[in-house]
Amino acid sequence: MKQSIAIEKLTKFMEFGFLGTLKSIFTGKIEKEDFRNFLRKTIVPLASILLFIGLWHMGAKSLYNIEADYKIEKALTEQGQEAADAMRACIASGAIKCQPNTLPSPAQVWESYKTLLNDHYTIRADKQAFIEKTAVLNAKREAQGKEPIVYTGRPSFVDQIFTSIKTVFAGFFLALLIAVPIGIVIGLSKTLRSSVNWLIQIFKPVSPVVWLLLVFMIVKTLTKNSESDSAFIISFISVGLCSMWATLVNTAMGVSSVDKDYINVAKVLKLGTFQKIFKVILPSALPLIFTGLRITLSVSWMVLIAIELLAQSPGLGSFVWEEFQNGAIDSNSKIIVAMFVIGGIGFLLDRIMLTIQNMISFNKNDGI
Repeated sequence: MKQSIAIEKLTKFMEFGFLGTLKSIFTGKIEKEDFRNFLRKTIVPLASILLFIGLWHMGAKSLYNIEADYKIEKALTEQGQEAADAMRACIASGAIKCQPNTLPSPAQVWESYKTLLNDHYTIRADKQAFIEKTAVLNAKREAQGKEPIVYTGRPSFVDQIFTSIKTVFAGFFLALLIAVPIGIVIGLSKTLRSSVNWLIQIFKPVSPVVWLLLVFMIVKTLTKNSESDSAFIISFISVGLCSMWATLVNTAMGVSSVDKDYINVAKVLKLGTFQKIFKVILPSALPLIFTGLRITLSVSWMVLIAIELLAQSPGLGSFVWEEFQNGAIDSNSKIIVAMFVIGGIGFLLDRIMLTIQNMISFNKNDGI
């Protein structure tokens, strides 16, 4: 019985999507529309990825040759033919000391990714060894009411990724807690919308750097004698204040544009203010609210890098800046790795928000 149910489920699963297309291809029962969907959803994206990598490789190779010719020409002009020949031989040998420092190729970026991953495993092992080494001492210190000794080594690339994710979610929830209630209140009153519109229009385009400086002034004063992580506090508050405006505006717009018939029905049913908000207004305004939240989360992730860089928070922003200033031969490759990680996480965050929106909202969409 169980086997027949499992077979039936597998058959249904194979009738749809990618597996269904493969089944149609191998059984010779492929429909024209199935084939088009297979091309559009699988072959075309794969082809575009390969094209992107190919163009990237050719561009990197071209820039490498330009930079190599420049270094050889410079050696010829300043030191003569012998120095130019030596520079050409050094570049051809692959020696790090004379390699052109320009746009890295896909292969170099992949090697840097593996280096960063191995570095993470090494740092994690060192951290675990430190914890085991200080376990007995820390137990005695805690028994005496003292603070335990903590690991103060440098964070790995993966640690910095998680720090950035923690910061962006803290900033996002701060933006949600501020923007949604204010947006609902503003949306319910035309007079209130008119009275605060100037404030929103002035603060909405303010640069994240300015928000950071403002938050820095306040937080540094309030946490002067505190042992809390001021860099994290400054970062997530700055992210929240900088990114909340899309949610505020969309919430106010969604609430103000609720169909008047719904409001009249709520009056007929004699619903209280909070019942009207939670049972009538919010469900109708959810699509616009979630559009604002998606924009807020995207903006949070974008401004986070600049804010972390300036606030000296140990996240991806600090990583990119440190690698840029480092100037090592693989620094450019590591920056490109960070770029792909930042873009990939941003994409996943947007998909998460879209999935939640489709789960709790009547309006379904596939996103862009």
